[in-house]
Amino acid sequence: MKLKELLLNRFSFREILKSFSIDQSDFIIQDEELILSKENLSNKETIKERVLIQGKGPAGMVNFFGTLHYNLLEGLAVFELDSVEQNRAQVA
Repeated sequence: MKLKELLLNRFSFREILKSFSIDQSDFIIQDEELILSKENLSNKETIKERVLIQGKGPAGMVNFFGTLHYNLLEGLAVFELDSVEQNRAQVA
């Protein structure tokens, strides 16, 4: 299962998106495929990785910086938010 889907199962992550008016289908986890393809995953039960999550809301792009905690055996993912950077949409 993709990390994005696992995060959407968590109420707190959905609330973060909601607070910035970001639709659940309008965000990406930077380098998600790279995180999931690491060779050392087969030897671990859990991983902890610094990530950037980018979302698109009505006011522009929002970057969420934080730590992703991923339990491979249980199929659980939690995002620990550290900081937010909001880039306002430019009006021409």
